[in-house]
Amino acid sequence: MQMMRGDISRNTFLALINKACTLPHLAETHAQLIHNGYQNDLASVTKLTQKLFDVGATGHARALFFSVPKPDIFLFNVLIKGFSFSPNPNASSISLYTHLRKNTTLSPDNFTYAFAVAASPNHNLGMCLHAHAILDGFASNLFVASALVDLYCKFSHVGYARKVFDKMPDRDTVLWNTMVTGLVRNCCYEDSVEVFRDMIAQGVRLDSTTMATVLPSVAEMQELRIGMGIQCMALKLGFHFDDYVLTGLVSMFSKCGDVDTARLLFGMISKPDLVSYNAMISGFSCNGEIEFAVKLFRELLVSGERVNSSTMVALIPVSTPFGHLHLACCIQGFCMKSGTILHPSVSTALTTSYSRLNEMDLARQLFDESSEKTVAAWNAMISGYTQNGLTETAISLFQEMMATEFTPNPVTITSILSACAQLGALSFGKWVHQLIRNKNHEQNIYVSTALIDMYAKCGNISEAWQLFDSMSEKNSVTWNTMIFGYGLHGYGHEALKLFNEMLHLGLQPSSVTFLSVLYACSHAGLVREGDEIFQSMVNKYRIEPLAEHYACMVDILGRAGQLQKALEFIRKMPVEPGPAVWGTLLGACMIHKDTNLARVASERLFELDPGSVGYYVLLSNIYSVERNFPKAASVREVVKKRKLSKTPGCTLIEVNGTPHVFVCGDRSHSQTIDIYAKLEKLTSKMREMGYQSETVTALHDVEEEEKELMFNVHSEKLAIAFGLIKTEPGTEIRIIKNLRVCLDCHTATKYISKITQRVIIVRDANRFHHFKDGICSCDDYW
Repeated sequence: MQMMRGDISRNTFLALINKACTLPHLAETHAQLIHNGYQNDLASVTKLTQKLFDVGATGHARALFFSVPKPDIFLFNVLIKGFSFSPNPNASSISLYTHLRKNTTLSPDNFTYAFAVAASPNHNLGMCLHAHAILDGFASNLFVASALVDLYCKFSHVGYARKVFDKMPDRDTVLWNTMVTGLVRNCCYEDSVEVFRDMIAQGVRLDSTTMATVLPSVAEMQELRIGMGIQCMALKLGFHFDDYVLTGLVSMFSKCGDVDTARLLFGMISKPDLVSYNAMISGFSCNGEIEFAVKLFRELLVSGERVNSSTMVALIPVSTPFGHLHLACCIQGFCMKSGTILHPSVSTALTTSYSRLNEMDLARQLFDESSEKTVAAWNAMISGYTQNGLTETAISLFQEMMATEFTPNPVTITSILSACAQLGALSFGKWVHQLIRNKNHEQNIYVSTALIDMYAKCGNISEAWQLFDSMSEKNSVTWNTMIFGYGLHGYGHEALKLFNEMLHLGLQPSSVTFLSVLYACSHAGLVREGDEIFQSMVNKYRIEPLAEHYACMVDILGRAGQLQKALEFIRKMPVEPGPAVWGTLLGACMIHKDTNLARVASERLFELDPGSVGYYVLLSNIYSVERNFPKAASVREVVKKRKLSKTPGCTLIEVNGTPHVFVCGDRSHSQTIDIYAKLEKLTSKMREMGYQSETVTALHDVEEEEKELMFNVHSEKLAIAFGLIKTEPGTEIRIIKNLRVCLDCHTATKYISKITQRVIIVRDANRFHHFKDGICSCDDYW
């Protein structure tokens, strides 16, 4: 029997709409609404519209809205909010807002602005809506303010978000939580914790969301003490056993290295969801507990839970990949079968893992096959090449990225600056610096620190200092980088001054800080200062020395000729001295021609590291210096029998942005004839000034004249000659040698700098040498 108009009341229809959970049910109810004359009843239509959005029927909701002759502001708001979740949310929501303002007499309210702001596709449109809201008197509305803070943070305009937040006369818990969340989302971890502290200080009511929101920042900062304080607060307020808070605590303790506590907290979660499992799997993985991570992953699969991309990223051994190549390959296979490999975060994590395992072919194959490349994916690949010494490939890939629609972010830039620093590519480094200016990344502390490192390692220490001095904010890494840069260039006193200034400012020196300043002392002959700093590190700051610290102390004593003190220092070490320490002593024996002590050091080295040819070469050279050629020959014979090969020396020079690499006796260059003619002319002038080739370490069974020819064609001399030909008079010449510069080339370069009136900067495997007017900055102390 057909129902007549009025047979069903509005309340009955509202109840029917509320119970409906499928589109057919809602369509049937809509038909009954029309049949009973309620098609223009705003309360019924609004409720039906909300339900249509709930079941994903956006088109039906839109059609229903436009069938109403006079919609009210509440119905408009429902549509604006609903469209923000549709497949094409932004245009629909904003166009409806525009329609409201232009074609109706209705006035937007606080909900209108909040929903429209949330749907804005960019911050510019959001700013227009912000202006409209101010004009309409909603500047101080909490609901609108929360939406604006969220919008600005979503598009990384944290400064704007903070202005909106700070200008609010009253703030509720939701607004505070939104501000903390936005800061966390933009990696402003310290700021988010500071806002959380202000929230407590102002007596704002905290909820479980507040706790769960701030914990990721504490986890990333690895501030266990702060995290434990938040845990105590959660206990006190009754939020500790909230599943979201427990999950946040699991992640925080894991990232702070306390995986046992994380495991205990995970066990307290009544019904762990996928997010909780992911946090615990990640906790095990990042702390090297790979077996437990795999076991928990299997448990998750057995439970029937469908894993997602976050699960796979948590499982991939990125933090501790060594020894887990097979596992990484198995995970890749699973991801391909499950389809999660298509998610950019999964392929990026696998790329990172392979890169850290130096499996660059596997990493590149994964990168190339990725259907959707993100900035993070480009960063992983560029960083992988850089970390594995494939700097030219890293720069080439960066240039390829620049030709795409992707814009490099601070992570990209720090990686490529590291590649420039390794390669000594100053011209390209300067180009990247200009890019940093254009992209307004200069205020990023990590980018600025990487720039300082690049300039220092490319030989421009004055530019490095100017950048350091101009930085308004510096962290301990920035100070360490500048101290190390000074040490690299032999400016020991400047490094010490900077170190003392750092301490005076109250910054806590780290193990790396002490290594940097000890390194500076070793290259400047600062024995007393070096000893005092080492003692301070051990006794005052309670930092346990690493092998590198011990090697620096041996180097400080050894270079200064205090070889017996160096040996005594080694014998008093609380740990067994390794190859780095004995190798440093052997190098000092070469400088001071101590054959007896060299024999002691070399015997230990041949036991500890028999495969390293460098120690055999050093010992052979020591014998050659003493003209004990039979002994030198016997050492070289051992090298031949063991089939050990010495790293060939090569030198790089960059001219007009193009790198040129030379090896000893190189005749492959297109301008070989001119290079050798220039070198012969220079050698003739040098001899007139008193230069004699330092041939004592050359092979003893070669005639003296042939020895001279061998030394005259060393790679650094060829590179310098090429630089003199290709650059304008007065231009600095910068070269990079992969090995320690030899005595003959060091002497020759001093003469060449005087003859040509050029500044010649040489970076060898140990340090920088600045040659000017026949003098080297190292004062022959290298």
